[in-house]
Amino acid sequence: MRSISLAHLTVLDAGPLDLIDAGAAGGFDAIGLRIVPPLPGDTIVPVVGDIPLQRRIKERLAATGMRILDIEAIWLSPQTAVDDLEPALDVGAELGARHVLTVGFDVESARLLDNFGRLCTLANARGLRPMLEFIPYATIADLGSAHELLRQAAPRDAGLLVDALHLSRSGGSPADIAGYDPGLFSYIHLCDAPAARPPASGFRAEARAERLYPGLGELRLDAFLDAFAPDTPVGVEAPSTAFASCSPMERARRAGDATRQLLARNAAARP
Repeated sequence: MRSISLAHLTVLDAGPLDLIDAGAAGGFDAIGLRIVPPLPGDTIVPVVGDIPLQRRIKERLAATGMRILDIEAIWLSPQTAVDDLEPALDVGAELGARHVLTVGFDVESARLLDNFGRLCTLANARGLRPMLEFIPYATIADLGSAHELLRQAAPRDAGLLVDALHLSRSGGSPADIAGYDPGLFSYIHLCDAPAARPPASGFRAEARAERLYPGLGELRLDAFLDAFAPDTPVGVEAPSTAFASCSPMERARRAGDATRQLLARNAAARP
């Protein structure tokens, strides 16, 4: 079965150590750790600059057998100073992360291209692969736009991150994936939702708080999974207010159980 990672947004109220414990309790293989605030005003538990915390994270990872699939979330906005992100990239590499989740959020295309190219250079030098995620309410809003930015930047090593919800809400479908190099997709983001799209003004609210755990909604998740290589890791990103009263550990258990059931059914149905 595919390896699964607990994306931080699923249990965003969990600090780094609690996130690792929740991932382990939920039967996940890895976590996605948020060490960069996506946008001004977003809050995180600071990891960069806190050497004792970094040491405890490594110890907890070793004790639980967990790993870090990706660090997040670098939103390339007009205010982004890419060189200032070097300490975060250093921490990601030190903690053993493999990927850097990146989002394009700048309407000035030349600046966005320069910033993305510079980020890729800095990340690649540390053994990290930037994964460019398209989000319908960001500047890079669909798969085609993300691929075009990647094509123009022509980094040594970078990929595309496809989220099942964002693919649906951007007007895409799993069939679209076949038009791209499979090597671009190091991992994918999985969740569920009603089939009916909300108005565009509601995309952000849905994505941040109203998702469903995999297999509990109406997205075409079997077709989505089948569009990628069968060993492609899955990051479960499914924040849900429906379970807000549950502890991060309980939410992780529910998300992990739902995901494994879906993956088992999907694997059994493959030729």
